[in-house]
Amino acid sequence: MKGFQLEIKGNWGHFKRPETNNNPLSHDLITKTALIGMIGAVLGIERQKMKSLFPQLSEDLLYGVQLLHPVKKISWGFTSHTAINPTAAGTPKYFEFLREPAFSVWIALRNKRSENLFNRFVDSVKKGDAEYPPILGWHNCPAELKYVSVGEFSDKKYGEYETKGFVVAGSKPKISGLFRIGFDKIPTFQNDDFWNLPDKYVNIIYPEYPNSITVEGNFFVYNDGDKTENLCLI
Repeated sequence: MKGFQLEIKGNWGHFKRPETNNNPLSHDLITKTALIGMIGAVLGIERQKMKSLFPQLSEDLLYGVQLLHPVKKISWGFTSHTAINPTAAGTPKYFEFLREPAFSVWIALRNKRSENLFNRFVDSVKKGDAEYPPILGWHNCPAELKYVSVGEFSDKKYGEYETKGFVVAGSKPKISGLFRIGFDKIPTFQNDDFWNLPDKYVNIIYPEYPNSITVEGNFFVYNDGDKTENLCLI
């Protein structure tokens, strides 16, 4: 499979957990659906066209993530107002934000149906171009994208491997040393009504930066000509 590695970072990020509507909490790392939205923004794809592209790209792309900074979260309080009466008393609400999120992200092209979109995104990141500003979940959380490499992913393998990225919960971890292991449940599929399907969420575990874990399970090997990387892709 064609592969692409980039770095994504910013000062703040918020990837909303759907079960926390009143005082929204954030996922620990960029989700697959947020990444697809970022691809649409970089390519300048209008919202209505993205309705059909979300399920397509959810199926045609795989992704993996490694932390480049430790996960740090801060809660901020906001007061919401309406456009009709912006000076009226609002409702205080607290949001959880990621502080200085930074990720190394790999994207694999699983289906050639989306090859043109994949190639355009790679080219745009390489040139530093974006039609709409990429964001880390919220429009007031701008993202910086940095091209790293293009390469190839191997066919899916099964066995014991070491990685600094997330792995699917249920893999058999072999942890040595004292460091934090994170847990999250992240969306991997959004339908044509901008809805993250509940049955497409995946439980993951990840090692805190800069540590790695050894697990037994399915993985892919990324090769860009200079280095190889073992990754779980979803």
